[in-house]
This record gives sequence, C-alpha cells and structure tokens, in this order.
Amino acid sequence: MHVLVRVFLKEGDEWEGEPLYSKILKILQSKGIKGATVLKGILGYGTTGHYHYEGIEVISYDLPVVVEFVDEEEKIEGILEEIGKYLKRGLITVEKAQIWV
Repeated sequence: MHVLVRVFLKEGDEWEGEPLYSKILKILQSKGIKGATVLKGILGYGTTGHYHYEGIEVISYDLPVVVEFVDEEEKIEGILEEIGKYLKRGLITVEKAQIWV
C-alpha cells in the first residue's frame, strides 16, 4: 500500500542554519524516495491560532510550508522517525494513497 505524507512547517524553521524543508528533501532523496514537493502557503495558522500570511503591508514572514511525498508504507515508516528528530514543532500527516500512472 502507498501512503501520502505531508510535513507541515513554517518557512523560518531551520536545522543548523539550513531551511528545514531543504534538510527534509535531502533525507528523502538519500533514502530513495523518488520525488517530493515543497509547497509554500500564502495564508495559514497553526496550533497557536496566529495567522501566517503574506499581505501588502508586510513582507512574507514565516509562511506555512508543506513537504509532500508518496511511497510504499513500509519504506516510509523509518523515514518518519528520522524526520521527526528534526522537528521542534510542526505536524506530519499520513494517509492512504492510490497511485495512478
């Protein structure tokens, strides 16, 4: 069975000076995940309830970022544990996915 994973972050999240989404992509690539996408949101809020947005009056600041990838469930289980080591805050969701080629 395949699963879709979404890692919800904020644009400003970092690991040792590197954007966390970039670190996650490197992990995914090194573990053989065939592809991943980083999506930058224009508006969102998290567990704090504070909005993160890009408005005319502000320069984009700490916008929501989502890293998405799909692969076989067995392959992803170990990867999630590794990604979890780098998350100070954030959310990871996993859901069943049907693959159409």
